[in-house]
Amino acid sequence: MSTALIVEDVQTDLMILTCYLETLGWRVISAMNGEEALNYLRSNKPDIVFLDVVLPGRSGFEICRTIKSQTETQKIPVVMCSTKNTDMDRFWGLKQGADLYLTKPVNQTEFIEVIQKLAS
Repeated sequence: MSTALIVEDVQTDLMILTCYLETLGWRVISAMNGEEALNYLRSNKPDIVFLDVVLPGRSGFEICRTIKSQTETQKIPVVMCSTKNTDMDRFWGLKQGADLYLTKPVNQTEFIEVIQKLAS
């Protein structure tokens, strides 16, 4: 069973992404902030990480940069999911190492395509 880590502090968004993943047969782990996510990643390697940009404490951009700069986690696909949807936000997310950038609300069809593309 594939595992996804969702880093999201808004319960509704977390529930939506969790539902999409569980429908596809994925195991879901959640973290409410970046520090919680990094603690999880110290001893676990999920198949993919979905990361909000606006989080308590460190931003998703910072967390993405940390994930992609560490040898143990740099190959894990990271998908930024955010309401921030300007071209500059996308550019900055990809510049931090994100593999893809989705805007909220996340379209289920697009989400499934991302899973098929990055987790296969």
